[in-house]
Amino acid sequence: MQHALILAGGSGTRLWPLSRRRRPKQLLRLFDGASLLQHARRRLQDLFAPENIWVSTSAACLDLVAAEVPDVPRDNLIGEPLGRDTANAIGLAAHLLALRDPEALMGVFTADHLIRPQDRFAAAIRRGLTAAEQFADSLVTFGIVPDSPHPGYGYIQRGAPVGEGTYRVLAFREKPQPELARQYVHSGEWFWNSGMFAWRAATILAALERCLPDNHGALAALARDWPAVAGTPEAARRFAALKAISIDFGVLEPVGGGASAGRDGPRLLVVEMACQWVDVGSWSALAARGVADAAGNVRLAPRALILEGAGNIVVSESEHLIALLGVQDLVVVHSDDATLVCPRDQEQRVRELAARRREQFGERFE
Repeated sequence: MQHALILAGGSGTRLWPLSRRRRPKQLLRLFDGASLLQHARRRLQDLFAPENIWVSTSAACLDLVAAEVPDVPRDNLIGEPLGRDTANAIGLAAHLLALRDPEALMGVFTADHLIRPQDRFAAAIRRGLTAAEQFADSLVTFGIVPDSPHPGYGYIQRGAPVGEGTYRVLAFREKPQPELARQYVHSGEWFWNSGMFAWRAATILAALERCLPDNHGALAALARDWPAVAGTPEAARRFAALKAISIDFGVLEPVGGGASAGRDGPRLLVVEMACQWVDVGSWSALAARGVADAAGNVRLAPRALILEGAGNIVVSESEHLIALLGVQDLVVVHSDDATLVCPRDQEQRVRELAARRREQFGERFE
């Protein structure tokens, strides 16, 4: 049976002060009155039955997540006691899923992206699930056709085709230098790494056992005990002992591509996804989905007034009026108890600001 896992455990530090530990960015309602998690759920509407959709998130956010996706069974919500990156989030979910359905086919999806149009997305996902079923020893990833040489993304090099829009993987490259990224895009052989996947639960578990044996064993034991220990200090202790690593670094890159893949381990395949894809990892990326005025200002707020200003981003969820006069290229983000103001070319330093905030104020504004 086909199942879907939505990864919704990111902290969204770069979107502070709206994104907080107990209400991270995937729960913010900044587009069409719906949260990023709700958009992720809607993208799967005609692909998976509600009872076969799972969500991995922070244990502290379980009630909020349950309210966002009420049609997803509560037993399918996995509350991680702390973040240990995607290899462990996916590994725990795969173990839990395999206990329920040993023959499960598993799609993995993100909750911090905006993807359009829906018909192209759905067609690519169906193609990927078919490939994962047809090539039972394969790990399938989805590659976004790049529209720019973005150096902040991971890249996947495609090799020989194995089916319509489906290729062997030759290489992964994480965040290349700008000139190399330009070469990748110009060649037409590279995709952006979407962070979405399809595979048999048994196949990804075998790959985890091969590449991360200690994590695999600990996650298997944790999954067996999950009904009794979920939400307890015992689960937190056991989760904290896991090596924190992403699925890309922990499994996909060690497995590798090329001709030998599939003989002594799984092969890697990539399915082309020709969609508009926005990684909502910064205020500028988020503003790229908004509508700019003639001066380049983007208002993602119910009430914003800008006079003689240009290139500004204004963000708020409240009716609080934000007024800007004679300023350019600023990010202004308002929340109930904190406000961020910074030049747009400094927004990547929000994480640095968060560390300083923690030193001065502790967890008060987390």
